[in-house]
Order: sequence, then structure tokens, then C-alpha cells
Amino acid sequence: MAKLTKKQKEAAQKVDLMKQYSLQDAAALVKDITFTKFDASVDLDINLGVDPRKADQMVRGVVALPHGTGKDVRVLVLCTPEKEAEAKEAGADHVGLDDYIQKIEGGWTDIDVIITMPTVMAKVGRLGRVLGPRGLMPNPKAGTVTMDVGKAVKEVKAGKIDFRVDKFGIVHASVGKVSFDPQQLIDNAAEVIQTVSKLKPSSAKGTYFKSIYLSSTMSKGLQIDKSTIPGI
Repeated sequence: MAKLTKKQKEAAQKVDLMKQYSLQDAAALVKDITFTKFDASVDLDINLGVDPRKADQMVRGVVALPHGTGKDVRVLVLCTPEKEAEAKEAGADHVGLDDYIQKIEGGWTDIDVIITMPTVMAKVGRLGRVLGPRGLMPNPKAGTVTMDVGKAVKEVKAGKIDFRVDKFGIVHASVGKVSFDPQQLIDNAAEVIQTVSKLKPSSAKGTYFKSIYLSSTMSKGLQIDKSTIPGI
């Protein structure tokens, strides 16, 4: 068993694993217990009382984070030639169609988000085996299959993210970086939680929000007191 470093011991002493923290306290504490040399991501994990195996209980949506994600999102736009200038002007990192489809078929996936058009989905659809497992497959519900590619690129670059419940009933979302101030983390986390709340399936019975945790890339998870989050 690996020994804890001095800083890891210090961080462990600051966390009470039996305590439920207010969102405000958790946002401040997660910064205080993170000692990575890089700007770690701050993540939200929401355990929902749903059965993802049932189609009518699949929770999926998009949310625009008020303060963005803190990361430079690499965007590929797969589009026809007449849309290329619009995509580039909006800030897309890569723009094209057949050449990028061939690259992806060859194993290239050095991007974070792919945006495409309904008219070329027949071509893009065959990339499902490569993109699906990596969560990169464009989807109309996530706003990444659209004729308005310029708007979609700008929204993603500004902090729009999509999320979906995993097979264990948990929604995972990045809500910023440790370098963010606590209020920015609070605003982003609250926006995600409130959006998930609005997506509660009518067929879901019992407790919808089972637990909510906030953590950084290398920190312990801090359980959030749900009563401290407005709108749920």
C-alpha cells in the first residue's frame, strides 16, 4: 500500500467523510485539499434514483456553465464546404469532412467535441464504433447535430457541456478548475444540479437525488447537503 505524502495527510485531516457539507463550504474546501502541480478539474458526481436500463429513465441533457469549464475545448466540425468558413470563424479547431472521417477511422480522436450537420450524418454514423465508446458521437439532443454549426461551436467553446447518466445511475460532470474561485464553482455546480432536477423522469419513483459529491482530480469526494442547493 502506497504511503501518503505529507500534503495528502494534511488534506485527509481536513475532510470529515461522515459529514455533509454545504455547497458553499465544499467549493471552498475542495480547493484547500488539492495539492496537484497542475490545475486540477473539479467534478460533480450525482447519484440518481433511476434505472438507466429503462429508456424512459435515461437522464441526458445539456447545460451552459455560467463560468465555462476552464479548459480549452478542442472542437472538430464535420461539415460540407459551404459551412466551413462559418465553423472556422466561430473558433472550431478542425474543419472538414471526408479527410477527417478517414483520420478517425484510422484511430485519430484528438478532440473533445464533434459537431456535424444532419445532412452528413449518414457518413458520420459509420464512425459510431470509434466515437461511441469515447463519448464523442454527435447527437441532436446534445446540440451537436445542427445546421447552425457556428452557434454550436461558440456555445461549446463558452462552456456548454452535455451529460448523461451512466449504467450505475450516476451523472458525472466537470464544473471547473481548482483555480476557479469558490463562487464560480458554486454557480457552475448549481446550474448542473438544477438542470438535472428538471430532467427527472416521471417514471422514476422514490428519492431522485440519492447523493451528490464534489471532488477534484486527486482529492477525496465531499458529500453535499442537498438542502443547501436551491431549486431541487
